[in-house]
Amino acid sequence: MKQRATNRHETSANPSRRTFLSASAAVSAATFGAPMILRAAGAASTAANNKVNLAVVGCGGQGRGDMKGILSSGANLVALCDPDPGQIDKARADALKPGGEASKDAKAYEDYRKLIDDAARFDAVLIATPDHWHAPLCKAFMKLGKHIYCEKPLTHSVAEARELRELARSSKVVTQMGNQGSASPSLRRCTEIIKAGALGQIREIYHWGIGVNANEGSAPGEDPIPQGFNWDLWVGPSAMRPFKKDVYHPFRWRSWFDFGNGGLADFCCHAINLPMRALDLGYADKLVVNISGGKQIADKAALEFHFPARGKLEPVTLYWQGSGKPPAEILKPLADVYKETIPDGIMIIGEKGCIYTSHWNTGGLLRLEGEAKLTDVTRHAATANIPVTLPRGRGHDQEWINACRGDGKTYSDFDTGGHLTEIGLSGVVAIRAGKTLDWDGEKMQATNAPEAAKFIRTEWRKQWLV
Repeated sequence: MKQRATNRHETSANPSRRTFLSASAAVSAATFGAPMILRAAGAASTAANNKVNLAVVGCGGQGRGDMKGILSSGANLVALCDPDPGQIDKARADALKPGGEASKDAKAYEDYRKLIDDAARFDAVLIATPDHWHAPLCKAFMKLGKHIYCEKPLTHSVAEARELRELARSSKVVTQMGNQGSASPSLRRCTEIIKAGALGQIREIYHWGIGVNANEGSAPGEDPIPQGFNWDLWVGPSAMRPFKKDVYHPFRWRSWFDFGNGGLADFCCHAINLPMRALDLGYADKLVVNISGGKQIADKAALEFHFPARGKLEPVTLYWQGSGKPPAEILKPLADVYKETIPDGIMIIGEKGCIYTSHWNTGGLLRLEGEAKLTDVTRHAATANIPVTLPRGRGHDQEWINACRGDGKTYSDFDTGGHLTEIGLSGVVAIRAGKTLDWDGEKMQATNAPEAAKFIRTEWRKQWLV
């Protein structure tokens, strides 16, 4: 086993992480019940009107963007962690720009396990690593009693999402998945309108503009590892492979199934967010793959999610287009507005009308039967009497920070975000298996394809895990 080497991005002189984890578990009952943040291992509490001390794990572009939003919502940056020192330097520079709420003294760490050794320094963790690291990091920090904001998708596999949902229910920490459109006025108003029955029964949903595939295995060849970059740690629990410049790091990792699972995993927690909430979607019971020889079958969506009836709600099919666009009749309401420049996004078709939103659940447009054109869903006169039942105005980052202080709840916690991740990643299982699946979501099984099990629960390397 490769040993960790201490360098300028690590600190020591603290109790071991295993000693700390054991002590933390022993006091969890007293810690988690308090109406404020209590730092682990006897550290001072953070009152509701004080700053939340934040550690950032994963300092790439997405992490830096999330970090700035969270800092502006009232967090105090105390730690930056990434196996690439260059990314840490960029994050520190971003945090110190005008308007940022950060200290130049935030401590840098290469290895998250050294950050665990310094757990008394921070109350909450932003996790914005590549997807294959999400679940291991979430588990490690949740077991310390730390509040977690994790980028979407919540996990790399269906089984990991289920595990984090269960852990979140028992740990009592504040959790939030980073599908930021969850806080948009558009998503919340669309949800209220659909649940009120304004569109009638909904049987078809179309999404287009994002592909579904990624690369299996690894790229040929090998390049020198940049100085200071811990490539072995970056690969972490995934299958080891030689470093190849501009192939995996810093942002092309999503094109490889071992790290990011492709476009479907990237956008499922955005695009399926509104339908799941508004239509009470459980698990699809059939996942139809329309890809043959690596190419999408003409005039078909790349993937179809078939959801069964839910009480009085009829079965619904979500068509994930992959390449190309849905049929012209589906896009006509958009063509009437945008002509030839129809934007990508998602269309929800009901018997009494339709709703369009962007991939991120923003910019919602509504047209009811008999109306001439799509209208901003937040200003639609015919639905103005539908009650406002969901909170507005705080924003995704602010809702998490407020909840960390004991004020309110998050809207995309790990139970909700984990369920959404399970739905999306079941589609990834079908894509990787290369066949239509009869899916038992509760049991996490493809009943007609036992060979798909290896894509449901990934076997990780244990070297870097706590």
